[in-house]
Amino acid sequence: MQPSEYLFPHRLNRRDFLRLGVLSATALAATPLARAEDAPVKIGSGKWTYTLDPSWGTLPEGMKYGLGCGIVVDGKQRIVVTSRSNHPCVAIFDKSGKLLETWSNDFAEKVGYPSPDEVAATAHCIYWSKEGNDEFFYFTENVAGGKNADGTPKPKIGARVYKTDLKGKILCTIGNVESEDATHQKFDWTNPTDVAVAPNGDIYVVDGYGTQRVSHFDRNWKHLKTFGGKGKTNDTFNTCHGIWVDTRKSTPEIYIADRANGRLQVYDLELNYKRTIAGEFVRNPCCFYQHDGHLYVPDLASMVTIFDADDKQVAVLGDGKAVLAGGKAKQEMDAPNPDKFFAPHALTVDSEGSIYVVEWVPWGRVRKFRHTPV
Repeated sequence: MQPSEYLFPHRLNRRDFLRLGVLSATALAATPLARAEDAPVKIGSGKWTYTLDPSWGTLPEGMKYGLGCGIVVDGKQRIVVTSRSNHPCVAIFDKSGKLLETWSNDFAEKVGYPSPDEVAATAHCIYWSKEGNDEFFYFTENVAGGKNADGTPKPKIGARVYKTDLKGKILCTIGNVESEDATHQKFDWTNPTDVAVAPNGDIYVVDGYGTQRVSHFDRNWKHLKTFGGKGKTNDTFNTCHGIWVDTRKSTPEIYIADRANGRLQVYDLELNYKRTIAGEFVRNPCCFYQHDGHLYVPDLASMVTIFDADDKQVAVLGDGKAVLAGGKAKQEMDAPNPDKFFAPHALTVDSEGSIYVVEWVPWGRVRKFRHTPV
């Protein structure tokens, strides 16, 4: 793959937008959550009150989300959604909910897969990074394999982190690569889940579905440190799913979502342990997003928690734990409980303080909640 190649060279034209506009209107009219007479759906309280935008994130007929993976907002306030779907693999909206682009076949081809099915099998988190005057995406892939019909093993795919510009130009790929060159580097991740970038350009990756190790690189992907393994001590993890470089204090810190251990682990930039955050509202934390002096944590155990700069919990949003306790399938609970979360996997926050959440459910459940403090 040449470094000048693009993941997503195809852009929608005017005719595409007109067609999508008609289809989106049709889909919107068909969903019961979009009825004007429905009372507004609100979550939270006081300063931390949010109102559901029921039509945001609607896909045209013929497209659908898969398991909700990642969501970010870029410098132009475009909302970028990834899910385990082969159509689309990636969807990009503006804040109002207008669908701007979708990436599928071109994504698969340029990443090196024969079809979008392989993308859907490996998709995981996406991270947006501002580095100097430039913006980048970092994609993390899970691993996929299995066996052929004759019982022979399929080649392992995934287990990569790759960096692109906002148009999808591949800048580097790290992990499970066939050979090394200026833009490809081997690294022994077994199942990476998330990536974060520090203000100095250093890069941190968690192998959260694999070795339970955390790796630190400089801006040029020179390996500096790896530590971890499975366990419950302060230097081990049980599903170190998410990682974030927190810059709310004068000295940045590394936050790790140690999901199955039900805790947040905090380290300095050299990955020396500092403290643990745990308690009633840290159940199965997935990852992080920082906005306006606060840290937002999507929690797979049916809630979103917001912490201030002193790690104090200031809000718990949409706690669906009690609703799901009855044992019904999550999809059965969707329409009757729009104010509850099922399994938040990732979130982002726009410049107006509105939050966008994707959930680890088969239909993605991609939703926007406008910030409407009272």
